[in-house]
Amino acid sequence: MDKKKKKKFLIVWAAVLVVLLVLIFLMGKPAANTETLQDVMKDGVLHDHNKIKALGMLMNPSVIADWWIMGILLAAAALIRIFAVPHFTEVPGKFQLAIESLVDLADGLARQNSPHRHKFLGAYVFFAGSYIFFGTLFELFGIQAITTTGASVSLPSPLSDINAAIALGCLSYGVIMSGGIAGNHVKGIGLTLKEFSLPISMSFRLFGALLSGLLVTELVYYSISLSFVIPVAVGIMFTLMHALIQTYVLTMLTTVFYGEVSLPQPKKAKKSKAKPKAADIAA
Repeated sequence: MDKKKKKKFLIVWAAVLVVLLVLIFLMGKPAANTETLQDVMKDGVLHDHNKIKALGMLMNPSVIADWWIMGILLAAAALIRIFAVPHFTEVPGKFQLAIESLVDLADGLARQNSPHRHKFLGAYVFFAGSYIFFGTLFELFGIQAITTTGASVSLPSPLSDINAAIALGCLSYGVIMSGGIAGNHVKGIGLTLKEFSLPISMSFRLFGALLSGLLVTELVYYSISLSFVIPVAVGIMFTLMHALIQTYVLTMLTTVFYGEVSLPQPKKAKKSKAKPKAADIAA
């Protein structure tokens, strides 16, 4: 970057900072918090206060966020399949290269940890990884919804709700068990049940990691002295970090355990009872 461009860059950023400071002073004193910090944290975990009415039922904001995520992912998959895939070429463009890289990443992870049985595993890993990654990033968009009390809340990540985390953990455990049954039949069920703590581990790892980022962001927003600029950096940092780490951890655990339980077990040789010889009997 030459001196002129560097000077323009610094001037632009200085102007942005000046505008932000002016807006902060014009806003005056922030409104007092209507909820205590304890109530904010409790509702972030239990979702027992800010409910949203939909389809005649009271729902957690995370359920509405889950509908958004599934709708976006299904719509994106349909559009890519209808409009993009038929135009893929042997020499890929940028978009085709990005899609193929993501698919190869999921398929490569499945092949590496389960080389003997990986076709379905690769598809599931791609689905689960996409859901975790984009579901975690969803909270960055700050889509608002109106609660039953008339307040406006930002839709959180679906996996910050313990129910969604348990559902995904149990689904992954079911996929692992299906691999055990496909590879070792009834014996595969026993191999999978040995890891009885696996669904609990995966569920609470997802829930704890994503909830911690949500609570830290809420804590920063709650403090008036930290409520300008800092929440943006904190929110983006925690969200991106959790999206990448949790996507990798769950997909890695699923492929590793799937590969272990689906690996054909060696059959035990039957012990043949030696018949006594006639000479021994006569003796």
